[in-house]
Amino acid sequence: MDNKNKTIVFLVDYNSRFSYKWSASPYKSGVDKELLKEEFKKFNRKIMFLSYMDIDFRDSAFYNDKIFLYTSQEDQNLFYKSFVEDIILGLEMIGAEVIPGYKYLRAHHNKLFMEIMRDAMPLKGLKNIKSDYFGTYEEFKTYADSYSYPVVLKSAFGATSKGVTLIRNKKEALKKTKSYSVSKNFWYDLKDVLRSIKHKGYRKESKYRRKFIVQNLVPGMDRDYKILVFGKKYYVLERKVKKNDFRASGSGLINYTKDLPEGMLNFAMKFFEYQKLPFFAMDVAFNGSEFFLIEFQALQFGTHTLDTSPYYFTLKGNEWLCVEEKTVLEIEMALAIENFIVDQQ
Repeated sequence: MDNKNKTIVFLVDYNSRFSYKWSASPYKSGVDKELLKEEFKKFNRKIMFLSYMDIDFRDSAFYNDKIFLYTSQEDQNLFYKSFVEDIILGLEMIGAEVIPGYKYLRAHHNKLFMEIMRDAMPLKGLKNIKSDYFGTYEEFKTYADSYSYPVVLKSAFGATSKGVTLIRNKKEALKKTKSYSVSKNFWYDLKDVLRSIKHKGYRKESKYRRKFIVQNLVPGMDRDYKILVFGKKYYVLERKVKKNDFRASGSGLINYTKDLPEGMLNFAMKFFEYQKLPFFAMDVAFNGSEFFLIEFQALQFGTHTLDTSPYYFTLKGNEWLCVEEKTVLEIEMALAIENFIVDQQ
């Protein structure tokens, strides 16, 4: 079926939320669904909101003329996110058109898989950050001598700068990786001890199985830039590094500026266009000589940058223009989605 005639299905959670809006009122109520409907009417586009639990995987005819959009979850222990992952992967398995693809959901709150995605992308500009992946503390111990410290240690879980630490030497590395990866459970560990007594030669399970990554430190970084992209519009927030820290995310030292490093928007555009998505978020750093992609997200990213920015950047010909205009999330979301779907035909 022609994409112009397809219905867009927004999958909503158990509170009927499509959660994307930083400035939502009431708090955490998600996007304004009525406003979103009004915006899509301008394109003669049918949309509907559907609960995850109402999906029938046996009704294959239902999916033929529809495009599904969804968001991730950030609930405690990510139990509901796990449920959403099952549904989205199931939709992909039956051939439904899902935006974004399951791999982006897998990468949300999973820095390790996000780095795997980076390594798998054939874009040379992304390779100046190199990550090693570890599933246990014991695995790291065998590699600890191979690093030229300092390095950056990141827990695979969480968002922003939580679980991100600068490691200055091997001793500190062993201590911190052990702390980050601890997965002790009294009863499970007791049973494992009993197994080792009962079965000669049995090797006990690790008590440090929370995955993590180790990265090279970006040299000379005193700030980074949060970049949100909606279609052709780029919203940029500058974030400076606090004194005696190396992280810009979460510093609170934020600023909107038109004075951007030359070439940064081109760097961001190249990465965004490779994803083939309607909107995207990324953190980009510049050390005076090259750009570094710190992290990226395709869903459930904070919209603070878009909601509060007094202007955005857009490319006209070969020139980046700064357009001073306040933005409404639902309007930009509808426009970005509609243009993306039409362009994909």
